[in-house]
Order: sequence, then C-alpha cells, then structure tokens
Amino acid sequence: MEDFDFYTWGLFILANFAAATSGAVFTPGAWYEGLNKPAWRPPNWLFPPVWLVLYVVIGTSGYLVWRDAEPGTRMLPMTIYFVHLALNFFWSLIFFGLKRPGWAFCEILLLWSTLVATIIIFYPINQTAALILLPYLLWSSFAGCLNFAMWRLNKAPLSNPV
Repeated sequence: MEDFDFYTWGLFILANFAAATSGAVFTPGAWYEGLNKPAWRPPNWLFPPVWLVLYVVIGTSGYLVWRDAEPGTRMLPMTIYFVHLALNFFWSLIFFGLKRPGWAFCEILLLWSTLVATIIIFYPINQTAALILLPYLLWSSFAGCLNFAMWRLNKAPLSNPV
C-alpha cells in the first residue's frame, strides 16, 4: 500500500464530476415536474447533496483500488469502474434529456450490475474501497425503484416518451 497521492485522487474525483455533468445539463425541468410521482419520492433539494457526497466516495473508491492494485492487474477493475461511470453519465441524458423513463430503467439495471461487479472486483484489492460503495449501491437501488415507479405511474411504454 502506497501513500496518499492527492493529485491522482483528484483525477478520480474529477472523472466522477465529469460523469455528473449530464445531471447538470439534463435537468428535471417542467417535463419532470409534470410526471406522476410516488409519494415516497424524496424532495428535489435532497438529490444534489447526496450525489455530491456519493461522487466523492466513488472517486475515492476508484483511487484506492488504483493505488493498491498491482500495476499489471489494474486493467479489469478500472475498466468495470469506468464503464460504470459512463453508465452513470448516460442515465440523466436518457431519463431527462430523451424523456425515456423505460429506457432509463433498463439503463439503470446495467448501471446497478456494473456497480455490483465493481464492488466484487474491488473487494480483494481494497476492502474499504468496496465497502464504501455500499451506500451508493443502496441509493442506486432506490433510484432504480423510483425510476421504475415513475415509468409505470405514467404508463409510458418502453419506447415512447411520457
């Protein structure tokens, strides 16, 4: 295990905030406000602070594995990690940008699967890196349930916007 490298950690944090840019570009807006939502949906103001914390945690997790993995064994965990980040980026584009809750639900299932794979592959390299992703897994599970509920409440078929 090496010492903390602030520069490399910062690059991982920046990569996560790059993934977050789709949420800044494709915002909920009037279309989202007009959707039927389940009563258990959190208030809109809760999402930004939760995601802020999660993106820092996700970036820290990736950094810890990058730091602790043997150089020749980094490729697979980092590939899964960055595929997951790409899927994270595309969810907002699909749900808010394209207004396709059904597609977004399918996409979040892929995101969730890659997150589980990330946790599993990170665990032998750095247990802390894997375990700190568990709150994100819970949040993503909740987000998937919310996405599904909104899709069904608005009776949108998979291929048509609400």
